[in-house]
Amino acid sequence: MGVAETPGSAPASNPDLRWYIVHAYSGMEKAVERNITERIMRAGMENKFGRILVPTEEVVEIKNGQRKTTERRLFPGYVFVEMVMEDDTWHLVKHTNKVTGFVGGAKNRPAPISEEEVQKIVSQMQEGTDKPRHKVEFMAGELVRVKDGPFTDFNGSVEEVNYEKNRLRVSVMIFGRSTPVELEFSQVEKT
Repeated sequence: MGVAETPGSAPASNPDLRWYIVHAYSGMEKAVERNITERIMRAGMENKFGRILVPTEEVVEIKNGQRKTTERRLFPGYVFVEMVMEDDTWHLVKHTNKVTGFVGGAKNRPAPISEEEVQKIVSQMQEGTDKPRHKVEFMAGELVRVKDGPFTDFNGSVEEVNYEKNRLRVSVMIFGRSTPVELEFSQVEKT
């Protein structure tokens, strides 16, 4: 096993690293990420761990006319940990504050997820950063109910969506005729 390291060369990343999913208290994912990192440092097990990931994407929402970008967890309650699965590393993560356990596999032998699955998640995060998604997404043809304004309780189908202005044009049936109405996102809900 042991290959003699030439002094001064950076240690190669451990070939036995695999990705595992850790279940955390919801809303505590970032804290768990920090806690695990601190415990690894304290235990001096840096060589048995790789990256720790809390997948998020950026979401744009408009509140009171203000455009706000917030982070949304892609997998609320889950933290992805790249690690060598051994008794001591398993214990370290399992007994970290706010961790409820590993996902999948046997009780103390969790099943890793594939690098491919992790890549998918990472590219989804990247995509969210490049092009933040809207918290509310409407699609043309979708049915919505008006919940505010003069057309409250009318149903209609979305004709056009304008994310810049946070408005949409809805074709509402009024007296048997389809009438296009301009509404704000906050005035409609999906049916």
